[in-house]
Amino acid sequence: MTDTLSTDRIVSTATIATVEPARIIARLCKHWGHKFAVTHDDAQGRIDLPLGLCLLTAGEGRLTARLQGVPGADMARFEQVVAEHAQRMARGESYVWDWQRKLA
Repeated sequence: MTDTLSTDRIVSTATIATVEPARIIARLCKHWGHKFAVTHDDAQGRIDLPLGLCLLTAGEGRLTARLQGVPGADMARFEQVVAEHAQRMARGESYVWDWQRKLA
């Protein structure tokens, strides 16, 4: 019998309301770009972190983060790290992250 949890990745997604989603993407990518592989433009960002892949998408008044954990990743920690760093990039805004997890 195969243990699917050992090979499947957990994906966690959350969307926050923000007035400057593209700015937050740019700042997060610039911040993490000194240590990790990143790509970004005005609408999206990709950050390869040790816990997994962080995909950021800007929308009208919102920012969506999709975290794809590496096998065995501590997803609670991954979510916390991304949320805390995004909060540091804010200009006086406060965010509430409602993470939704599922198997990929």
